[in-house]
Amino acid sequence: MAQTLQSQLAADILQRINHQALPVGTRLSERSLAEALRVSRSPVRTALRQLAGQALIDPHPEGGFVVGKGALQARPEQAAAPSPDEAIYLRIAQERLDGELPNRVSENELMRRYAVTRSQLADILRRISHEGWMARLPGHGWEFTEVMTSSVAYAQSYRYRLMVEPAAILEPDFQVDVAGLTQCRHEQEALVNGGIDTVSPAQIFDANTRLHEIIAACSGNTFILDSLRRINRVRRLMEYRKAVDRQQSLRRCQEHLALIDLLLAGKREAASKMMGSHLRTAVKEKHAQLSE
Repeated sequence: MAQTLQSQLAADILQRINHQALPVGTRLSERSLAEALRVSRSPVRTALRQLAGQALIDPHPEGGFVVGKGALQARPEQAAAPSPDEAIYLRIAQERLDGELPNRVSENELMRRYAVTRSQLADILRRISHEGWMARLPGHGWEFTEVMTSSVAYAQSYRYRLMVEPAAILEPDFQVDVAGLTQCRHEQEALVNGGIDTVSPAQIFDANTRLHEIIAACSGNTFILDSLRRINRVRRLMEYRKAVDRQQSLRRCQEHLALIDLLLAGKREAASKMMGSHLRTAVKEKHAQLSE
């Protein structure tokens, strides 16, 4: 039986607790978790209740939940296990890129095609809609939005990023988001310390794009941030087409940690140069994978 969205979120939350080594009693903010996991607060609340029911987290006297002893005793690899729905999610992405799915589809068509229940499909479509590559139509239909489908466009997106992202760090209004970068540092450390071998391609993509978008937001230039968000949205499925090279992903996460440390230390010139080098290496490796 496939996991519900809440069960997947519960596993993600437990994984974050373990990877960040949060001490017992740490408050678990619905808002922060919802932002980090890119969902609304309602499913996060349900996932927290599920964890509380398993005695992994504890209720707080003033409301909400805190890290419990059970969460620290749970095995991180159990929480890191991908949801069975992940296979269906990735299949939809692949078949859309391969032109096997039309621009518009109904929920009944998708249920028959992927042999899922309406509840399972609702979780998957909610996730896809939140990521921005599919939108609900009036009634019960859904429409795919713009996606990047060619290796030429993919390479062009990286050349644009090479022009913009290093320059963003040198913008006159650049202000370091200490909290945001620190959170990203925890995520990247978790990947470097073994997580990269167990998480899904979507989780790797989300963690990495989150860091790049936070750095773009630090620039204070909304045009830079908006353009990067759009590029990340349309290239998402192209990333899923590639087989994940875990060693390359590990090295990029290590570079992310060094980049974050430079920014937190106020070394913007060095960070800008490293960003350029980081993107140049990434595009060479990823373009080679797409050409295979």
